[in-house]
Amino acid sequence: MGVKNGDARAGLSATWGRLKWPVLLASILLCLGAVVVAGMMPGLLSLPKPEASVPAWQLEPAHLSNASGVLPLDANAPLPTSAEVTALLDATLKPDGAGSISGVVMDASTGKVLFDRDAAANRIPASNMKLLTAVSALKALGPDARFTTRVLGSANPSTVVLTGGGDVLLGASASDPNAVLGRAGLASLAADTATALTAAGVKGPVTVQVDDTLFSGAPLNPAWSLDDVAAGETAPLFPLALNSGRYSPTVMTGPRPQDSAVTTAQAFAEQLAAAGVAVSPGVERGRGLPTKVLTAAESATVSEQVDLMLETSDNFLAEALGRMTAAASGKETTYDGATAAVRQRLAELGIATDSMQLADVSGLALENQVSALQFVQVVRAITSGPDLSLRAALDGFPIAGLTGTLDNRYVDASTAVGAGLVRAKTGTLNSVIALSGYVVDADGRLLVFSFIGNGLEPGAAGNKVAMDRAASGLASCGCRG
Repeated sequence: MGVKNGDARAGLSATWGRLKWPVLLASILLCLGAVVVAGMMPGLLSLPKPEASVPAWQLEPAHLSNASGVLPLDANAPLPTSAEVTALLDATLKPDGAGSISGVVMDASTGKVLFDRDAAANRIPASNMKLLTAVSALKALGPDARFTTRVLGSANPSTVVLTGGGDVLLGASASDPNAVLGRAGLASLAADTATALTAAGVKGPVTVQVDDTLFSGAPLNPAWSLDDVAAGETAPLFPLALNSGRYSPTVMTGPRPQDSAVTTAQAFAEQLAAAGVAVSPGVERGRGLPTKVLTAAESATVSEQVDLMLETSDNFLAEALGRMTAAASGKETTYDGATAAVRQRLAELGIATDSMQLADVSGLALENQVSALQFVQVVRAITSGPDLSLRAALDGFPIAGLTGTLDNRYVDASTAVGAGLVRAKTGTLNSVIALSGYVVDADGRLLVFSFIGNGLEPGAAGNKVAMDRAASGLASCGCRG
């Protein structure tokens, strides 16, 4: 007799009832075992993942690419033609609105002028003035010269005199031998002074004085706009200062100390107290005994300071270097002495200065008048002239798209070809834009140039772009016709 479906299900159900608990228990134990094993041996139960493919641009190349960039300097490289260079620059060097742009391009090796647009006309140069200051300082002082800040004793054993020697890049902390700003530090000067006072048996309290007599004349140049001073573009000048006349080495804008000599001496007094010396409150001006040097600290070299001045366009540092140039040139250490010293040193380089009008050496004054031709002669003296000491300024030129005041330029499609190639000093005032520097063209020819715009529409972005396009065009052009 056949078995009915219901009976079969009943039989299976009874059988399953007897087996389900052992089966369930075995399943649970198997799962737990798998979890334990997986924890002890990660990846055992997972499938191996395929290796990620490496993008082609990350792979080591099988062979070197053919050279297609700018060639190294070649004495036999073809000289660009004036017609081609002029056609290139006439198409790009146009003001954005009002005003005019003068300019000149010169072959550095031969001195041949390849482009001339009102090159001999006097123009307000803005911070391109710092190029004149750079070569003058290097010629008068030498690239390896340093400025010394001293702590002198006086007739009163309990009085010390912080004596300025022209270093306006002092740091508040310990001296840093690898730095330019902060090479000489007040904390190190204070620690050495404390040691000298202890050795002399001076127990204090000690009076701190400051000697700022190295620079003479008015601390503030009357040719400067008081609005620029209030905005922190510069400050009254003294022969010692912290952070190039700023409150902080990292805050580059805003108000500055109006008496950097006293501000620096106060910071020195604080460091002296931190070194364990009892210090009387307040700081006063005074003179120490030159024969009684308690300690001293040297600045970065003039070469390093010039490079910092050019790269960051530091007005305060430029004026300090101008005063030190005046001192080395036998001039009074005044603003007029600094401009006279610059004229003297430029004349020694064979650069005519009769037409120049100089009111400062940083470029803030609107009374400055210098031609593009004179600037290109200065740049050529740096790159190719017979005075090798001037080569020290080469590293200070900002690099297009990378460093200094050109770090955020040459980034759009119309100028990017000059990024990393153009090296130039910038200049910017309300209606003034300037760019003077050097570039190696596509054939390996070194060209020097200067472009100066005056009477421009304030804030018109196209003026900087026009100059950047012009310089980029020189970098990418062989211009051989």
